[in-house]
Amino acid sequence: KLDFSKVMNSLRELVNNLREEKYHKVLANYPNVEYIEGKGYFTSSNELIIENGDKFNVSADNIIIATGSSPSIPPIEGLDSIDYLTSNTIWQIDELPESIAIVGGGAIGLEIGQALLHFGSKVSVIEALDRIAYQAEPEISNALQNILEREGMEFHLRSRIAKINKVNSKVEIEVISKEGRKKISADKLLLATGRKANTKDLMLDKAGIDTENGSINVNSRLQTTNPRVYAAGDVIAKDLMLETLAAREGAIAAMNILGYNKRIDYNTIPWAIFTHPNVAGIGMSEYEVMSKYGACSCRILSLDAVPKAQLLNEEGLAKMIIHPKDKRILGMQVLAPYASEFITEVAVAMRNNLTFEDMIDITHVFPTISESIKLTAQTFVRDVRKMSCCLE
Repeated sequence: KLDFSKVMNSLRELVNNLREEKYHKVLANYPNVEYIEGKGYFTSSNELIIENGDKFNVSADNIIIATGSSPSIPPIEGLDSIDYLTSNTIWQIDELPESIAIVGGGAIGLEIGQALLHFGSKVSVIEALDRIAYQAEPEISNALQNILEREGMEFHLRSRIAKINKVNSKVEIEVISKEGRKKISADKLLLATGRKANTKDLMLDKAGIDTENGSINVNSRLQTTNPRVYAAGDVIAKDLMLETLAAREGAIAAMNILGYNKRIDYNTIPWAIFTHPNVAGIGMSEYEVMSKYGACSCRILSLDAVPKAQLLNEEGLAKMIIHPKDKRILGMQVLAPYASEFITEVAVAMRNNLTFEDMIDITHVFPTISESIKLTAQTFVRDVRKMSCCLE
C-alpha cells in the first residue's frame, strides 16, 4: 500500500528539482540573460517598473508577457468560511482526506479526483454542464464517466452550488439541480473551475494592450494591440492552456521579434487528460466539422477490437474525423491507456495533410494500443472485427 504523505513529498521534491534543473540552472548558463525576481507593471508602451523591495525602471524595444494563469475562484456564498483547495494548493497536503468534493468536471478535477479515489478517498464531482470532460467528444466523455463511476466516483451533473457551510470539521455543500436541492458533505473541497490569466496588476492599459475577460488579445504572430509587446502562454485569449503550447508560443514570439514570420496552427496541437485510461485528442470535433462543412465523416472504434487492450483487459474508444470530400484527417480523440503517448502520431499526420488511407498504409507495431489509430482508419472501409490481425 502506498504511503500518501511519502508520495506527496516525492512529488514536491521532483517539482523542485525540475524547477532548479530546467529553469534556474538553464538561465544561469546564459551570461546575457539577467534574471530579476519581483513584481512588474507597465508605465508606458515599452517601460515597466519592477518592485522587489527596491523599485527600478526597465525599458526595452520589445517585451514578451508570459505571466501565466492562476486558479479561477467562483463567487460562492460561504466559500471564505472554509479552507478550500485549488490545483495550486492541493500539492501541499500530506494527509489523505477521507472524502473530497470537487467543483468542476474538467481535466484538473478528473485527474486529481481519480488519483485520490485510487488512494482511498470518497470523491464527489459537481459539474454545471451536462457531462464531464467537455472538451472531449460526447461518446468519449460518457465512456470515461462510466469507467469512473464503476470505480466509485460520484457525479452531480447540471448542478450549481448555492451555498457552502462549515459544519464541525466537515464542508457542507448545498447543490441545486433539476431534481431540486441536496447537500453534499466532505472533509475537503477542491475548486477545479478553470484558470484565469494573470494580468490584473500589469496595468496593461498604460501600454495600450487590449484584453478580453482578463486575457490578452494577440494576432497570429502573438503581437498584442501594442506592436512592440508580445504575449505567450496561458495569459493570452485561447481555448487551450497547455505547458507545451506555452513554450512553443514563447519561442515563436521571440523568433518574430527577431524578424521571422512564424505562426501556430492551433488545430494540430494535441492535448490529454491524464486519467486512467487517458483521454487524448487533436483537431476538430464532429460538431465543428459539421458546422464548417455541413457534413462530417467519422468512425468510432471500441478498444475491444485492439488485441493489446484485450491482453491488458482495458476498455475505451477511438474516434477519427475526416474531411467529407478529400478524406484528410481533421481530428481524432482516444480514450485508452497511454493515449497521451501516441496522439502526437496524429499531429504529424494532420500537419502533413494525410488521409485516413495514408494511416492505413503505415505499419504499426503489434501488439500495441497505438494500433487503435490504424484500426480506426480501417473502419472507414471495412469491419475490423472480420479481419485478421495486422491486415494491410
